[in-house]
This record gives sequence, structure tokens and C-alpha cells, in this order.
Amino acid sequence: MQGQALPGFRDFFPAEAALRQHIFAVWREVASRYGFEEYDGPPLEALELYTDKSGEEIVGQLYEFEDRGGRRVALRPEMTPTLARMVASRAQALKKPIRWFAIPQLFRYERQQRGRLREHFQLNMDLLGEPGPLADAEVIAAALDVLRALGFGPDAVRVRLSDRRVLRALLAHAGVSDPQLPAAYAAIDKIDREPREVLEARLAKLGLAEPVIAATLAVGNVRGREPFRAALASLPDGGEVADPLVECVAALDAMQLGAFVDVDLSIVRGLAYYTGIVFELFDAGRSLRAICGGGRYDGLLTALGGPDLPAVGFGMGDVVLGELLAERGIHPAGAAGLQAFLVGVTAEDTETVLALAHRLRDTGIRVEFALKAQSVGKQLKLAAARNAPRAVIVGPDERAAGEALVRDLGTGTEARVAFDRLNDVLAQQ
Repeated sequence: MQGQALPGFRDFFPAEAALRQHIFAVWREVASRYGFEEYDGPPLEALELYTDKSGEEIVGQLYEFEDRGGRRVALRPEMTPTLARMVASRAQALKKPIRWFAIPQLFRYERQQRGRLREHFQLNMDLLGEPGPLADAEVIAAALDVLRALGFGPDAVRVRLSDRRVLRALLAHAGVSDPQLPAAYAAIDKIDREPREVLEARLAKLGLAEPVIAATLAVGNVRGREPFRAALASLPDGGEVADPLVECVAALDAMQLGAFVDVDLSIVRGLAYYTGIVFELFDAGRSLRAICGGGRYDGLLTALGGPDLPAVGFGMGDVVLGELLAERGIHPAGAAGLQAFLVGVTAEDTETVLALAHRLRDTGIRVEFALKAQSVGKQLKLAAARNAPRAVIVGPDERAAGEALVRDLGTGTEARVAFDRLNDVLAQQ
């Protein structure tokens, strides 16, 4: 038997499963507060659903194979193509704007590194059918409220906002042509991860003049609200192109979330389909990968064969989030433990113990009992091992009296309690 999970995959022992369920519960609670409805799709999709969006080069990153029906299929690496397919199937019937969220398990055959595995769970929240900046603010606020619900304040996490439309305008003003934009975006995206001279050399090879290179990297270094306003003042139209981002930031301020928000034009997002506001959430010290990333992707649903709907959304993975919780020493409350352990004194007491256990469980009381004949001492040891706070002891005398001996396993105190009152007594824990 292989001793461990496959590389990049995880076992979830009870403690890890409890953390995962805690994260899922917070995701669902925040999404429901914002009026989002949960959906899901199959973990296995036709390969062309992903190659149509990203090209054949993505195949090397996927778990893909030919099934027994001769179809090329893949384990889902992301959720947006499935979302587009599902929305397209019922586009006319769905009330706009569509607010949907999902918690899929995603798979990519990639090199493992800190914060990135070959599988992970992810919260996807997407708002479809509304082009205005309040929609952008809504999904950003939801992402922030997930972190707030997990116990993080603005000293611990930050959201960094930019806008592809603003970047395009500033870069065009700096002398970057449309064909050169992808290279300029790529350089700005790596401005904090690669030496400046490496970026300059890369841009020079693509034909950008030295003053244009300097201006391009200067755009990527615009961080903060005042430097942002100063950069906009250089545009011929006075920065009207930035109105959506300005409105989005103002909306977040009105929601009392402004302390979390940084305007940062180095945020580009690597995916080419983003068309407007883009954002990423990081821990304040930037010691981890992005906790969350997203933005506006008007036009993508149409490109994937879906309806022509404006869209904005984000993905938030559980791996980095789990690392952040551990790094900050934030642990979820453990799963609810036993409220009592039922102990039968003799073999003849087993039937009564079984009946009591089932009746108590029907009322929501968490109980356990020995699954084979054991001495009272061994049963009490098992009760202690299960961290049960009380033992409910039933012997011939108790059966005859219609009551049980309830022992507090912490203090050793005992009290006799009628069978029909056990539920009330045990519920007091």
C-alpha cells in the first residue's frame, strides 16, 4: 500500500477536514449574505471547453485523457467555462443580474510550490449582467468580508485594485502601441518579482524605446490614491477613463471597507480576458501568494459560446487561505464533540442503552456507546478517550427505576436522572 497521497494532492484527517469545513462554511455564509446562489457542475468536462478558451497549449497543464467513448476529456482546472456553459443553456430564463457562487475542487498538473498544489478547492463568485462599477465593488466587498469573517482586519490583509482601461490609456499616452500592450502588461505584472534591468532588457528586445520603457515601468509603480490621481492628470481627457475605478473605490469607502483598499496599477492579472477593474487580495506582509484574484471579464462568456453578458467575479483558493490562518494562529472551533457516553453495566442492559442512544440522537444529543461487551471500567476509559464530559450509566437497578446514573467525568459528581429527562440534562452542556 502506498504510504502517502500523490504529489500535489492532500489527505484530510479530521483536524484538516474541520478546517476545510470551517472555510467552506464561511464562504457559504458570506455568499448567502450577498444574495448569491450556489451552483455546481461536473468535475469532468470535454477538453475543448478549455482549449477553446486558452488554446491547445493548456493541455500540458491538465489532467486529460480519452474516455471509453473516445471523447477527449479533462478534470476541470477552473470553473468559468462551466459557468458559461450552464448560463448559456438557460440564458433567457435567468433573472439578471445573475449572482452565482460555487466551491469546486479544481485540478492542474503544475509544478508544486508554496501555496499551489495540483488540486485545491476554490470559492468562485460571479455577478453577470451588470456593467456598472457597483457590481465590481459588490464582489470585492464579498471577498473582503470572507477575510473579515475569518478574523482578519486591514492590518492583516489588503485588496489591491487597478483597471485595465486605465492601464491602456496611461500606456498609450506613454507611447506604447496596441501590439506592444501585452508585453507592457507582462512587464508591469512582474515588476515586484523580477529585477528592473531584466524587465528593461525584455521590453527593449520587443522594440520599445528607452523613454517608453521608463514610462511603462513608471505606470506600474503608481501606488496609492494620490499618486493615482497625479497620473490621471497627465491624460488628455483628464482621467475620465478612470471613473469606474474611482466609483468602485468610493463605494467600498461607503461600505466602511476603505481601510482595506489600495489603488495599485501594478495589478494586471495574467489572464488576457480581463477588460476592466482587476484586483488581488494579499496578506499585508506579502509573504504568501495572492489569497484571491479577479476582475471584470466582459466578453468572455460570448467567447466561450455563452450569452453576451457583462461579468465580474473572483476565485479564492483554500490552500493559501489555510496557510494564512495557520500563520496567524487562527484556528476554527473543533467539531462538536460528544455530550455523553452511554455505559451498560450488564449484557441485559444493552437493549435499553441502544433505545436511549437512538432517542437522544433523534433530539440532537451527541452520544456514543461501546460496540461490544466490555466491563464498566473499560467503557469509562473509552468515554474518557472520546472526551465525553459525562457518562450515562444504566444497570439492572436503573432499568427497573426508569432512570440513569449521570456521572460528570470531570468532577466525579453523580446524579440520578429519569430516562425522560436525560435530553434536558445532557443538552445543558
